[in-house]
Amino acid sequence: MMRPVQLVIWPASSGAGALLWWGQTHQEMPYRPMSLSTDLPLHQQAMSLQHDSLVDVLANTDNLLIIQDLDGVCMGLVNDPLNRVIETDYVMAARSLDGHFYVLTNGEHIGQRGVNRIIERAFGDAEQVKAEGLYLPGLAAGGVQWQDRFGQVSHPGVSKAELAFLAAVPGKIRDRLQAFFTRLPDLLDDGTLAHCIDASALDNVASPTANLNTLHKTMGHHSESFAVLQKDMQALMDDLMAEAAAKGLADSFFVHYAPNLGRGADGKEVIWLSDGSASGTTDFQFMLRGAVKEAGVLSLLNRYISQRTGTYPLGQDFNARRAPRDLSTLLQLVKDHFDPATMPTIVAVGDTVTSQMIEAEGELVAKRGGSDRNFLTLVQAIGNAFNSGNIVVYVDSSGGELKNRKAIKLETINGQAQAIEGPCDPRDTTDPLTLNVVIPGGYQQYCQLFQTAAERRSG
Repeated sequence: MMRPVQLVIWPASSGAGALLWWGQTHQEMPYRPMSLSTDLPLHQQAMSLQHDSLVDVLANTDNLLIIQDLDGVCMGLVNDPLNRVIETDYVMAARSLDGHFYVLTNGEHIGQRGVNRIIERAFGDAEQVKAEGLYLPGLAAGGVQWQDRFGQVSHPGVSKAELAFLAAVPGKIRDRLQAFFTRLPDLLDDGTLAHCIDASALDNVASPTANLNTLHKTMGHHSESFAVLQKDMQALMDDLMAEAAAKGLADSFFVHYAPNLGRGADGKEVIWLSDGSASGTTDFQFMLRGAVKEAGVLSLLNRYISQRTGTYPLGQDFNARRAPRDLSTLLQLVKDHFDPATMPTIVAVGDTVTSQMIEAEGELVAKRGGSDRNFLTLVQAIGNAFNSGNIVVYVDSSGGELKNRKAIKLETINGQAQAIEGPCDPRDTTDPLTLNVVIPGGYQQYCQLFQTAAERRSG
C-alpha cells in the first residue's frame, strides 16, 4: 500500500535573502522530520540553508577534509564534456586549501576531456598551471586515478593489461553507435551523426564512456528510439565484460550507469530507461573494478591522516582497488584502523542522488541511486561512528543543460526561504542518507561560498 506523504516544515535559513536571489525552480526531496531549532550543528540538520554556518565550518575547522565531486558542483553540467568551463577564482581557492581539499569524481584528470584541460584553458597557459600547482588534487575515474596539484598522475593498483583493454573501448563505442544509426538512416543526417558520435565516445584512459547527452538532445522527441539506444549501449557493456573475461580479465572491470536506479539483487547497477519525461541513464562507463567513490573515500582519508601524523592507518600502498566492496565492510575497516583522536571533520559535496518509488507486488519499493549517493552515505556513517561532525552537502545541478535532474523546491515561510523538497521521491521516507546542507543556487552559489571560506581561512 502507498504510505501517506508527511508534510514537514524545515528550519529557516540565516541566508534567506541570498537564496531568494538565486531563484531556482521547484523539485522533490525526501521528507525527513527534524527539530525546527536552527541551533543544531549542521551535521544534525537536514536540508539546511544555513550557508553562513557552512562557511564557518570550512573556514575555521583545523582538522578538515573536503571531498568534492566536480561536474555539477564546481562546473555546470553540459551535453558535451568538451564545453565544460571552470572559474579561475574557484581553482585558486582550491589551491589555498591545499592539504584539506581533494576531488573525487567519475570523470578523469587527463585526456582530451579531462579536467586538467579545462583548467589550462581557463588560465590560458598550461605551463603556468603546472608550475603554480593549480591542478585539482584527488581521485578521478571513480577512485583509481590519483593526481597531486602539480599534475603528477598515477593509477595505483592498475595493470598494463587492464589499461590496454580500456584503450580499445572508445573505438568499440564509436563502431556500435555507427551500427545502431545505420539501422535508423532517417533519424539523423550524416553530419549530425558524426558530431554526435564524436561527442559521445569519450576516450578516457581509465573509464571510457558512452555519453549520450548530445544524442538525447539531438534526437528530440524520439524517446522510444532513445530508449532502444540505451538498451543497445547496455548490451555493448555486457559484450565488453564477456570479452574481458575471455582474455583473463573477468574480475578487472564493472559497468557504471549514471544516473541509475541503484543496484539489483545481483549487485549490478540498474539502468534507468528514458520514458519521454526524463532522459534516464546517459553515461555508460566501463570502469576498473574497485573504482567506486566510496572506496576512494578511504584512500583519501588514509592519505590525509598520513599528512598530519606521518602514518598511513591502512598502509602506504593502500588504494581503492584493495578496498572492500560494500559500505558496511568499508565502515568497519575505518573503525578498526583509524584513531578517533586524529579523525577529521569531513565535508562531502555531491550533486547526484536519486530515488524512485516503484510498485512491486502491490508494495512501493524505493530504488535509490546516484553516483554520489554511496560516498556521501559512507562519509555520513563515518561521522556518526566517530562523532566527528561530518557534513553532507548537496548542490542542485538541475539548472544545467542536462534535464534529468529535479530542482530543490523552496518556499517562503514567515518571510524566510526554506527547502521543503529535493532530488528524491517524496514518498521515500526511509532514505538512510541525510542531505545536511543544500545549495539551491547550483555550482555558482557553491563556488561563491567555497571561495569565501577559502579567503577567510587564508586570512
